[in-house]
Amino acid sequence: MIIAVCVDGRGGVMFNRRRQSQDRAQREDLLNFCAGRRLWIAPYSAALFGEREEVRADEEFMDKAGDGEVCFVEDRPIAPYAERVEAMVLYDWDRAYPTDVHLDFNPAEAGFTLTEEREFSGTSHERIIRKIYVREADHGQEAE
Repeated sequence: MIIAVCVDGRGGVMFNRRRQSQDRAQREDLLNFCAGRRLWIAPYSAALFGEREEVRADEEFMDKAGDGEVCFVEDRPIAPYAERVEAMVLYDWDRAYPTDVHLDFNPAEAGFTLTEEREFSGTSHERIIRKIYVREADHGQEAE
């Protein structure tokens, strides 16, 4: 599975059991990245994506995602699924928000290779940096 996650400049993902921020351009970028692949999300994230055929909301979405499918993770740990992660799409807000939950999986420390870094303007964030990390053994099979 491919993990997609949004973080602030300090690796924060949530504050007081809520997402720190959201951005329509980030979601559009993620949907474009997923083109032809299923996007799995938690029920918590369903309101962000509306009714789309390619999006599946399920409480057990990280267990149900298959190889090459994308999981947008906002409200749960990634580390327990580390062995199944093929690639990671990291959206960096390039801001520091209040946070009490941090990303629990560092792809660089886990031996993943940064294969792409692209900056774009969001609808609520002037600067969003998308980084794609690929598991070293899968480097020849690009995530995108």
